[in-house]
Amino acid sequence: MPKLGTICPLGYVDTLNGKCSTMGLANYTLQPTNGKACSPGWMNVGGGYCRQK
Repeated sequence: MPKLGTICPLGYVDTLNGKCSTMGLANYTLQPTNGKACSPGWMNVGGGYCRQK
């Protein structure tokens, strides 16, 4: 997945090519925060993303 900021979301590894990857360990449903709080049922995982709980 493309990296939005300088860090990758929690649970993701920086692949050093502008992307973040779980390295096949897990699949998460993410959505960009767009500078706002996460919707109910979502948690902020950093890197400008929210992850579905």
